[in-house]
Amino acid sequence: MRVSQFFLSTLKEAPSEAELISHRLMLRAGFIKRLGSGLYTWMPLGLRVLRKVEHVVREEMNRAGAIELLMPAVQPAELWQETGRWDVFGPQMLKIKDRHQRDFCFGPTHEEVITDIARREIRSYRQLPLNFYQIQTKFRDEIRPRFGVMRAREFMMKDAYSFHADFASLEQTYQAMYEAYTRIFTRLGLKFRAVAADTGAIGGSGSHEFHVLADSGEDAIAYNPDSDYAANVELAEAVAPAAPRPAALQALSKIPTPGKHSIEEIADFLKISPTQTVKTLIVEGTEGPLALLLRGDHQLNEVKAARLIGQDIRFASEAQVRAVAGCSAGSIGPVGLSIPVIADRAVAAMADFVCGANEDGFHLSGANFGRDLPEPTVADIRNVVAGDPSPDGKGALDICRGIEVGHIFQLRTTYSAAMGCSYLDESGKAQTMEMGCYGIGVSRIVGAAIEQNFDARGMTLPETMAPFLLAIVPVGYQKSEVVRETADNLYRELLQAGIDVLMDDRNERPGVMFADMELIGIPHRVVIGERGLKDGLIEYQGRRDEAARTIPVAETGVFLTNMLAT
Repeated sequence: MRVSQFFLSTLKEAPSEAELISHRLMLRAGFIKRLGSGLYTWMPLGLRVLRKVEHVVREEMNRAGAIELLMPAVQPAELWQETGRWDVFGPQMLKIKDRHQRDFCFGPTHEEVITDIARREIRSYRQLPLNFYQIQTKFRDEIRPRFGVMRAREFMMKDAYSFHADFASLEQTYQAMYEAYTRIFTRLGLKFRAVAADTGAIGGSGSHEFHVLADSGEDAIAYNPDSDYAANVELAEAVAPAAPRPAALQALSKIPTPGKHSIEEIADFLKISPTQTVKTLIVEGTEGPLALLLRGDHQLNEVKAARLIGQDIRFASEAQVRAVAGCSAGSIGPVGLSIPVIADRAVAAMADFVCGANEDGFHLSGANFGRDLPEPTVADIRNVVAGDPSPDGKGALDICRGIEVGHIFQLRTTYSAAMGCSYLDESGKAQTMEMGCYGIGVSRIVGAAIEQNFDARGMTLPETMAPFLLAIVPVGYQKSEVVRETADNLYRELLQAGIDVLMDDRNERPGVMFADMELIGIPHRVVIGERGLKDGLIEYQGRRDEAARTIPVAETGVFLTNMLAT
């Protein structure tokens, strides 16, 4: 491709609203143009990158035995009403009406549609298993679209759905998808981790998220550097302390703590570590208020707690707290509470701890279970922290940040049972199909890859997803016949060798051309100029190389073809 026949639209500075480096660089490089909040046009350069990601995804899905189809983006409400998700999916769903006032939505996902296809088309166990996938536009009405394509309202997604006669078959396909995803992200040149995850609103029994590792990631990942263990912090188990609870040594005493409410304030006032304190949270349970106890330096894991109590966590209001404990939220403690108490594992192993006294301006010191208050119900309800024992018993956990780019689920019968999706088994009896679901954020991968591959000059994209593999920069192309002839000959030779090459034949200053090629992340560059040609040389430099090197003109085509041709 010649730049004169292409469309290149780069900026020296990114718009002020761009926060993440990927958002800034994609706007500066002209990959995307903003249309509205969370809505972007993929410009020709960015679309080339997106299509290369799609190509790798499609190849690996086909290799894994999945079958491509394409479902409508607009879906009738009736399907969502069958599963009950029309009313519970939430405001992320864009609901629309046609001219006859019938309800539809712009699909945020396609479980209902594919299940409808399966129940209409699959009759016998002989047709199973089947795995369908599509690469298609989705829409989710994010409350706060931000970070460019990382959290856009309209985005490109690969979603696959498998159907099975039994759970053993589902597990086989689930593993095949796990391996396919591993190949996809490896081929794309990304540093990633597969982590055990919560199933969330999609439902089902088991899931894994695939995260591109980046400091800007929104998700915290707990992993063991010494093993393969990794899990989303929402799911990672906080192992109970190995040592037994110490014996009580202190008497219970009430201490004035005027104006002190937070754990930090109390610990500083009493000259103790936050690890010696217990904080009490009052939440709404299914049968009334509950008290959740955490060590002062730990944070509540709302996913774990919600699973434990059977509903989403709703914290008690100030009035509810005062009705239960007789004090404000900053002075609650478990001693004397008349409501059920659930203590985190770390709290259950504590002795002589400091907690609220259920009286404003006071705290208790030397509190102990079994003596000052009943033994609590014990559960894992906190987020893990760096240094915690790994659940696999092979060392300690560390925490890193990740950008979720893929998620696979064992849906089981969540949708097939609700929609009557069944098949006839060997004896002719109807059985509900087992299902799996496997998603990849195709457009998000582009942003995630940039978050992991950039420097002060722009993007340093992996070869498999760069917009072009090689840039030819002829200095003085419009003025020098020898430069033009050498560049044209090399360009034709590389095209014939199947190399994805961009030649910058603009009448621009060398500095402008160099800056643009570096900004847009082309991995390899050749510079052709009159000065070098007088000595029979051209200049080659890899995007990540510190310095350029010279190559004889006669050897350039062979050198580049051997290095770059696939």
